[in-house]
Amino acid sequence: MIDKVNLDPVVDVQNISKDYSGKIAVSNLSMEIPAGICFGLLGPNGAGKSTTLKMVYGVTSPNSGDIRVFGRDVTKYTRETRSRLGVMLQEDVMTDALTPRQNLETFGRYHLITKLDLSKRVDWVINFMELNSHADVKVRNLSGGFKRRLAAAMAILNNPELLILDEPTTGLDPAVRHVLWSKIRQLKAEGKTVLLTTHYMDEAERLCDQVMIMANGESVIQGHPRELIKSELMPEVAEFDCSETEEMKILENIEEKSLALRSGDRLMVFMEDATRVLEAINQFDGGSRRPVYSRPANLEDVFLSVTGLRLGEGQ
Repeated sequence: MIDKVNLDPVVDVQNISKDYSGKIAVSNLSMEIPAGICFGLLGPNGAGKSTTLKMVYGVTSPNSGDIRVFGRDVTKYTRETRSRLGVMLQEDVMTDALTPRQNLETFGRYHLITKLDLSKRVDWVINFMELNSHADVKVRNLSGGFKRRLAAAMAILNNPELLILDEPTTGLDPAVRHVLWSKIRQLKAEGKTVLLTTHYMDEAERLCDQVMIMANGESVIQGHPRELIKSELMPEVAEFDCSETEEMKILENIEEKSLALRSGDRLMVFMEDATRVLEAINQFDGGSRRPVYSRPANLEDVFLSVTGLRLGEGQ
């Protein structure tokens, strides 16, 4: 017989809203996050992603709606809930005058980890996050990449069941991003549930089993990244610069089904086979005279399609 508890979502958010002095931050938002998956919140600055995370881990309360984490109302069982989750904020929360090891020991005492267990746990997270070479260097002397590794180490120090990551790799070089991606995959493979926000579409597509695209504090669309691309767009896209007048004339030469999205002077034409777009452009131009970039459709294209914004744009 299957235990019903195992079927309950780790995070169950139903119709939550939050405003600050009358300004809506999150509006009537719902989501369910099953155990053992990576769930991503995507959206531009001001979309409500960070506010949603803060309500999930109990830093702020919704004006209306219901949030249950591990089956408990997070507004009533805040301390109990926090003991079972780890949080990595956008801003690094650590003491510059201390070393990574000292920061971890101090943070562990906040979680009431016993002295013997804390020593073992600190050694484990330092090794897991590959901090050994800088474990005893003062934080003020660490690079941005090592500070983010330390922030991640602090988030997993208490062996959380739910890991909440707010823009975990923003500003990092590609090598460090790949290190953190690898660690997130390992933690998920061990059964951890991950809730993250990100601006990086390759990050979301590589890490997330499900995503929610947000705009203006609302959920616009949810689903598996590849399924969203399949349902909202077509598999290939040709990107090029052209005027609206040129766009009309170029698309007249395409008989097959297509979808065109514009962002400024940049036009993106989605089709089953993007080579047909190239042929239509060359036919209009009288040869290969215009730079055209062909690629697979991605999550940022989905975002542009459903919101009219690019992910880097604010609201």
